[in-house]
Amino acid sequence: MITIHKYRGIFALILLAFMYAGCSRSPMAFQGGPPEVAIIKVTPEQIVLTTELPGRVSAYRIAEVRPQVSGIIQKRLFTEGSNVKAGDVLYQIDPAPFQAAYDNAKSALDRASANLPAIKQRYERYKELIIHKAISQQEFDDVSAAYKQAEADVNYWTATLENARINLGYTKVTAPISGRIGKSNVTEGALVTANQPMALTTIQQLDPVYVDVPQSTVELMGLQRKLEEGKIIYSGADQMKVRLILEDGSIYPKEGTMQFRDVTVDPTTGSVVIRAVFPNPNEKLLPGMFVRAVIKEGVNKNAILVPQQSIQRDPKGNPYVFVVDNESKVQIRPVVFDRAIGNKWLVSRGIAPNDKIVVEGIQRIRPGMPVKVTEFKEGKTGPEKETIQQKPSQNTK
Repeated sequence: MITIHKYRGIFALILLAFMYAGCSRSPMAFQGGPPEVAIIKVTPEQIVLTTELPGRVSAYRIAEVRPQVSGIIQKRLFTEGSNVKAGDVLYQIDPAPFQAAYDNAKSALDRASANLPAIKQRYERYKELIIHKAISQQEFDDVSAAYKQAEADVNYWTATLENARINLGYTKVTAPISGRIGKSNVTEGALVTANQPMALTTIQQLDPVYVDVPQSTVELMGLQRKLEEGKIIYSGADQMKVRLILEDGSIYPKEGTMQFRDVTVDPTTGSVVIRAVFPNPNEKLLPGMFVRAVIKEGVNKNAILVPQQSIQRDPKGNPYVFVVDNESKVQIRPVVFDRAIGNKWLVSRGIAPNDKIVVEGIQRIRPGMPVKVTEFKEGKTGPEKETIQQKPSQNTK
């Protein structure tokens, strides 16, 4: 019993010592003063807004080569996959029947032309005789009709000879455009017919090339609304410049130029097509290639950008930031942002110039809590910049 009472006394002394130590500490000793946070002071910037859209490369010009006369292919005069120039002979069709038709028409024209002068002279003499009533009207009419028929024969055989000459020329199937020629669909000895459905081969002009980019009508209307409201303005001649990101993620070195935006909406996709032209001297861009086009929307002269790490979300996923007010207390500010630009968000609503946004130390603060602020250090950028941007996939409203 004595031992138990002895231990009870020791425990009591220890408990009193802890209580004395706890009472000797002030509330400030537990809290350590207001938490320190790093902030940025919001300053509007001028940036060039761009949007990145998927697209496909297509040839600038495509020519499907077809025969214009029927016959047997005698020769193929090109190398598949090579570059050809407009006017180069690609195929030779057997010219023998067309040469015979040409020679026949030429002989008939020579015969008709030989008869014409004699009939013309006779007609001229009869014109004088009919005035003096030296011949009957019937005789004059017969000579007049013979003269007109002789003239018609000459005109007819002239046209026939020209047609025969054209058909003879068509036996040499030539390239209508310059470009890269594909595989041949026929070989020597094949019978081809005029204007047949199957092309003999196809030529594609690959410098320059088109890039067709579909843009949804929702994005198009949003862009038009921003322009009407003055939130963005056109960037002058640079507005029509387009850049490309290739399939491997590399940037195509040459800029393209936007040609037009289609006015017809595709009912299956709800989008319109934007067409741009890109120089392609090394033929790096091939028809059918998938690319991503970076298209300029305009200039935002009063863009508000905040670091992505400053954005928080409530349980419903709505974004907000912590703002330090004039009394150095923390307040919650709901925000709506437009898109990501590098490592920042472009805020469209909820933040005003000169607001103090908490960037670091967020985990130690609560709304209404006084804080000690320091300046957030970050890399500086120029007053006007252009970056490849992505629209946010999260709910930002």
